Amino acid sequence: MENHSEQNPVEHKNGQFEPKKFLFITLDSLIGDIAWQIVKEGHEVKYFTEVESEKEVGQGFFPMVDNWEKWVDWADVIIFDDVLGQGKKAKELREKGKSVIGGTPYTDRLEDDRTFGQEELKKAGVPILPYREFTSFDEAIEFVKDNPGKYVIKPSGEAQNLKGLLFVGEEEDGRDVIQVLGDYKEAWAEKIPVFQLQKKITGVEIAVGGFFDGKEFIFPINVNFEHKKLFPGNLGPSTGEMGTTMFWSGPNRLFNHTLKKMESMLAAENFVGYIDINCIVNGNGIYPLEFTSRFGYPTISIQQEGMLTPIGQFFYELSHGMSPKLRVKTGFQMGVRIVVPPFPFTDIETFEVKSKDSVIFFTKPTEGVHIEDVKNVKGEWLVTGHSGVVLIVCGTGLTMKQAQGQCYSRIRNIKIPNMYYRTDIGDRWTEDSDRLTIWGYLREV
Repeated sequence: MENHSEQNPVEHKNGQFEPKKFLFITLDSLIGDIAWQIVKEGHEVKYFTEVESEKEVGQGFFPMVDNWEKWVDWADVIIFDDVLGQGKKAKELREKGKSVIGGTPYTDRLEDDRTFGQEELKKAGVPILPYREFTSFDEAIEFVKDNPGKYVIKPSGEAQNLKGLLFVGEEEDGRDVIQVLGDYKEAWAEKIPVFQLQKKITGVEIAVGGFFDGKEFIFPINVNFEHKKLFPGNLGPSTGEMGTTMFWSGPNRLFNHTLKKMESMLAAENFVGYIDINCIVNGNGIYPLEFTSRFGYPTISIQQEGMLTPIGQFFYELSHGMSPKLRVKTGFQMGVRIVVPPFPFTDIETFEVKSKDSVIFFTKPTEGVHIEDVKNVKGEWLVTGHSGVVLIVCGTGLTMKQAQGQCYSRIRNIKIPNMYYRTDIGDRWTEDSDRLTIWGYLREV
């Protein structure tokens, strides 16, 4: 492929990509780190956050606006960072001729409605695990009593963002699942109107994702491994994410048997953005669990750390249908989340007392640091927001051990009162990679 300086001379001057204007539209300020990275690349940014309690997040790192609609005509690229109705807005702007990265009502539904996502996979010819959807906890309890086994309880819709509610059963007779269903009936019935029970399967949890330009996937794709439990050793409550390891790959067996089969559906939607599917794989096959039809967090920040192509240029070319060439680092990337109380729980009083406005101190200048719920006040970084998710610290290397070593050495240069993080991100790679190699899922084809 020719390089883009020859293909699109208007966008380059003296071999340099010309600065562009980016409008970010976010529900609760998840995409702030990428807005900051794009500002550092020399582009102009306007950033809108819908949720009032998140409006301080990113303050001082990039310009913010109170009304995103006023800036639509100003922008060269418009970026939506979530599902939950954002796809409808993205599609409407795309149909008006705007260059937009974001979903559609269809791709939002792939993630928001777990049952729909599973049925679309089935329609595309991807085998799925047995599951059942429920709107009644009593019916679900009776189902498990009649069909004993290990199940995973998966809330659908907005409730699936409360990661602590996903429960993985361990008992053969399902009694732990029955107990939790009873607890949810008492405490969460209004918040969980729809949920799934899915048969639990053992194997390696692995996700494959890719950027889509409206017509096809852009290579390389991304293979990543999430670490959701709060404590080292995969103990404690589930969180949104504590750390992720990844590498870039050409099309492999995992991709070809999952996302590749969705390509025609995504092209029919003119979807432009990132989509990922989380799976359990073992010697018997690939079992898709759920879609993420948007950027992943902290995935997109770790991916940016592994990109050689500037992300602003890549997003511009992706949104303008230029079939961008994505150059990436060889080897592995990993990121570890640094958090403070009350994470992973919601407790505004604890956050106000223990964490709000805590100073983030660097003992020496540190690269590979990506912001989450942080503001910059006169050059001083302070904890803000309300969730207690503060930073993602990344490392890269030709081996996972090198990436891990760099990441944790960078973390040692950071001091935040009451900070905590997992110390074992990347440890399971040797065992996982051995099994994945034996089963043949990572071989490029």
